[in-house]
Amino acid sequence: MTVEPDAGHRIDLVVNRHRVRVIHGGITIADTLAALTLVETGNPDVFYFPRADVNMARLERSTRTEACPHKGEASFYHLRTEDGRIEDAAWSYEAPLDAVRGIKAYLAFHAERVDRIDQTS
Repeated sequence: MTVEPDAGHRIDLVVNRHRVRVIHGGITIADTLAALTLVETGNPDVFYFPRADVNMARLERSTRTEACPHKGEASFYHLRTEDGRIEDAAWSYEAPLDAVRGIKAYLAFHAERVDRIDQTS
């Protein structure tokens, strides 16, 4: 699926055929063979994980939201770890715009707030 809201901006949502994992503090937070990769002009690629493949018991809903003109309103989640809480470590578009509706019920993680996000074959 490709979104082209203007000539200078593009979003591609690609089915990822690899195993993708989020690991923090030696604990696997998410592990999937059904990730989506969102490729957006001017931004690094982002892996979106189906909620069924995320340890949701480790996530706590944040009060933070953020509007994106291309995807809709993002809701954020804190990551609970043995060492404390990592603020707004993950986000989700629970009611994404039609052009990116494929990411509904998926979560993404800030790569700089977790130890690793791995993609393997």
